Amino acid sequence: MEVSSFSAKPRVYFGGSSFKESVPLKRVKLPAWHQRFVPISSNGRTMKSLLECTVRRETCVKVFCCQKTEISFVAARSMIEIYDSLAERLLPTAAVASNPNAKHIVALAGPPGAGKSTLASEVVQRVNKLWPQRASAFDEQVNPPNVATVLPMDGFHLYRSQLDAMEDPKEAFARRGAQWTFDPVPLLKCLKTLRSEGSVYAPSFDHGVGDPVEDDIFVSLQQKVVIVEGNYLLLEEGVWKDVSSMFDEKWFIDVDIDTAMTRVLRRHISTGKPPDVAKWRIDYNDRPNAELIMKSKKNANLVIKSIDF
Repeated sequence: MEVSSFSAKPRVYFGGSSFKESVPLKRVKLPAWHQRFVPISSNGRTMKSLLECTVRRETCVKVFCCQKTEISFVAARSMIEIYDSLAERLLPTAAVASNPNAKHIVALAGPPGAGKSTLASEVVQRVNKLWPQRASAFDEQVNPPNVATVLPMDGFHLYRSQLDAMEDPKEAFARRGAQWTFDPVPLLKCLKTLRSEGSVYAPSFDHGVGDPVEDDIFVSLQQKVVIVEGNYLLLEEGVWKDVSSMFDEKWFIDVDIDTAMTRVLRRHISTGKPPDVAKWRIDYNDRPNAELIMKSKKNANLVIKSIDF
């Protein structure tokens, strides 16, 4: 991150919204896709300061920027406000929108129960709604409703046949959802293809059958914003580190583990698992996975503070 001082008038703009009050500012160099002015204090060791900006419906989202670790933290009074703010963040500049091969690929990681799928879906819906207002003049070839999409990591689960072939199949099925029950190699290949060719076929996951469905998701050339959501996208071990390097932005949903596990417990029970079986699965599999995933939060450049639904 490059930081240089500059003078500012009392009214400064952030993603199309204005500050409520004048603050001392420094210029922060962000990715070319979406550059902004972010206030950073110059005193103390933490190098943190609070940014208050207004977003649609006059709500307020707080962004904390930590210069030392190059991580921003987003918090608000409701998840709706956060969805709105993140959608505004992803709206492209004219320069990028005019490039027919441009792709902005975002990793969205977090533990089970963090709300990754919901957040990705809500943000994509908002980007698609706002695109005609902001970008139609830049690229008339883009079909506005399809400019953003979600690519779930679930399709890269190992097949049941692969779990059966393991040394301890019973343990493999009991731990399904753990890091080692996914295959990051085809995920990396998929992301490389998306980056180099602008489009790709990817697998989905059939929960009824319990296996991936090959080539079930298509990301087209016209879809410029792709949110890839999954638990392990920000890990640093082995091939996962190469996967993590493919993203323009790395988001992490930060949630209290007990809160997340309560949500997962409700999810298990809603799918027909008896409460005792659901609790056993959380203690044996979901919580250990969540604890590992939480360690990857440090690799994000944007941490989103989850709010209970």
